[in-house]
Amino acid sequence: MTGMETMMDARDAELKKELNATLQARRELGEDYESALVDSFLEKVDQRIDGAVERRVRRQLAEQQMVVARGSRGSKSTDSFGERFGFGIVSLVLAIPLSGIGGGVAHLPGLLVTWAGIVGVNAFQALRMNPDLFGRRSRRKNADDWED
Repeated sequence: MTGMETMMDARDAELKKELNATLQARRELGEDYESALVDSFLEKVDQRIDGAVERRVRRQLAEQQMVVARGSRGSKSTDSFGERFGFGIVSLVLAIPLSGIGGGVAHLPGLLVTWAGIVGVNAFQALRMNPDLFGRRSRRKNADDWED
C-alpha cells in the first residue's frame, strides 16, 4: 500500500467516524435537529472534496509547469516568432542610417560592405536559432542520434 492510499484510507475512516457521530447525534437530539446535522456533515464532506480537488489541480499545474520547463530546454525553444520578427525589424531600422553612412563615406563600395554586414549578421542569427536551416545539422543533434 502506498503512502497516498494509506492517507486516503485514514481520511475515509475519519469521514466514516464523522457520519457515525452525526447519526448518533441525530438519534439523541431527535428529528428537530436533523437538517442542521445533515447540513453540518455535508459541509465537512464539501470541504473534503474541495481539498481533494485543490490538491489535484495543484498537482496538474505542477506537472504542466514541469512539461513546459522541460520543453523550454529544447534546441528549438529559442526559435520564437517574436524574437525572429523583432531581430528583423531592428536590423532593418539600423540598416537605414548605416546605409546612409556607408554610401555617403565610400559611395557604392561602402553601401555594398554595409549591406554585406547586415546580411551576414542576419544569416548568423538565423543559423544560430535554427541550425538545420541550410541543410546542416548541429553537432548536438548528431551526437543525440547515436544515443538512441
